[in-house]
Amino acid sequence: MSHTKRPRGQADSPPSELTGHDSERKGRDRHGAGHADARRANGRDEDFGHAHDHGHAHDHGHPHTHDHDHHHPGGLRGILREIFAPHSHDAADSIDDALEASAVGIRAVKISLAVLGLTALLQVLVVVVSGSVALAADTIHNFSDALTAVPLWIAFALGRRAATRRYTYGFGRAEDLAGLFVVAMIALSALIAGYEAARRLVHPVPIEHLGWVALAGLIGFLGNETVALYRIRVGRRIGSAALVADGLHARTDGFTSLAVLLGAAGVALGFPQADPIVGLLITLAILAVLRTAARDVFHRLMDGVEPALVADAERALAAEPGVEGVRSLRMRWIGHRLHADVEIDVVPTITLADAHRLAHEAEHTLTHAVPKLDTALVHAYPAHNH
Repeated sequence: MSHTKRPRGQADSPPSELTGHDSERKGRDRHGAGHADARRANGRDEDFGHAHDHGHAHDHGHPHTHDHDHHHPGGLRGILREIFAPHSHDAADSIDDALEASAVGIRAVKISLAVLGLTALLQVLVVVVSGSVALAADTIHNFSDALTAVPLWIAFALGRRAATRRYTYGFGRAEDLAGLFVVAMIALSALIAGYEAARRLVHPVPIEHLGWVALAGLIGFLGNETVALYRIRVGRRIGSAALVADGLHARTDGFTSLAVLLGAAGVALGFPQADPIVGLLITLAILAVLRTAARDVFHRLMDGVEPALVADAERALAAEPGVEGVRSLRMRWIGHRLHADVEIDVVPTITLADAHRLAHEAEHTLTHAVPKLDTALVHAYPAHNH
C-alpha cells in the first residue's frame, strides 16, 4: 500500500502526464489490499509482512527548529576562512518553501546584476574621463563577468516548473549545471589573472593615470564584494550551492579590481614591480576560491550531503515512538531542495494501518528535523525480517 504526493511548490501536471502514475499507484493499492485480505482470511490481521512506503511533501505554516552546534575559528583565521570557504548551518535564517526559495534566488540574481551594472557604469565614467585604454579593457571584462549570472537566473526559473513524464524529479538539476558554468568562469578568471601578471612581470608595462586607475579599482572591488556578500548570504538561506559559487565568482572579480588598486598604490610609492607581484598573489587567492566553489558544486552533482544532516535525520527517526531502528537513510540535493529515502524497522505485530501511520509520523518528523527537505519516502519493515 502506498500513498504519494507531489512535492510542495510543484504545479499540477496535465492529465496526460498523470495517467501512467495513477495506474501504477492503483496497481500498488490493489496489491496492498490483496495482502491485507489474505491476512484477514488467515486470522492474522495484526501482522504485516511487506514494505509499507509513504512519501509526502509538506508545506508547514509554522517555523522549524534545527539545532546545529559547530565550532567556527575566530580572529584572522576565521576571517580568511569566511572569505575563501564560506560555510553556514544557520537554519534559523533558512527558507524551507521551494517556490519561495526559487523566487528569492531569482530576486538575488536580479539585484546583484543591477549592482554590477551600476559598478560597470561608474567604471565607464572613469574611463571616459581618464581616456585609459587599459581601464576600458578591464571594465569590459567586469561587465562580461556580470552576465555569467544569467544562466543561474534561467536555472532558477526552470526549477519552478512542474515535473513531467520525462523529467520525473523536476528541473532542479539545471541549477547544478549552472554551478558548473560558474566554476568554469572562476577558473578562466584565475587563468587570465595569472597570465596577465606573468606577462607584466616579464615585460613591464608602465601604468598611466594612476589616480583614475586606483579609483576604478576601488569602485570595482566595492561593487563586486557587495554582490559577493549578498549572493553568498542568499545562497546559504535557500541552500543553493550554485548561487554561493556565483557569489564567490563575484569575489574573484573583486580580487582582480583590488589587484589594480594595490598595484597602482605600489607604483605611486616607487615600486613598479608591485603591479605584477600583487597580480600573482591575487591569482593564488582566486585559486583558493575556485577550490571551494568546485568542491561544493561537485558534491551536489555527486549527490553529496552534509554528514550533520544525515546524523540529525537518524537521531530524529530513532527517537520516533514505534520506530525500532533505522535500516538505511539516503538523502540528496536536487537544486536547492533535499530529498530523502528511508527504511525503518517497526514492531512486526502491528497492523498495516498502524505501520502506515508510523511511516507517516516518521516522515513528518523528518521534514521538521532537516531544513530544506522537500520530499521523504519512508519504507516500514517488520523488525525481525532482516
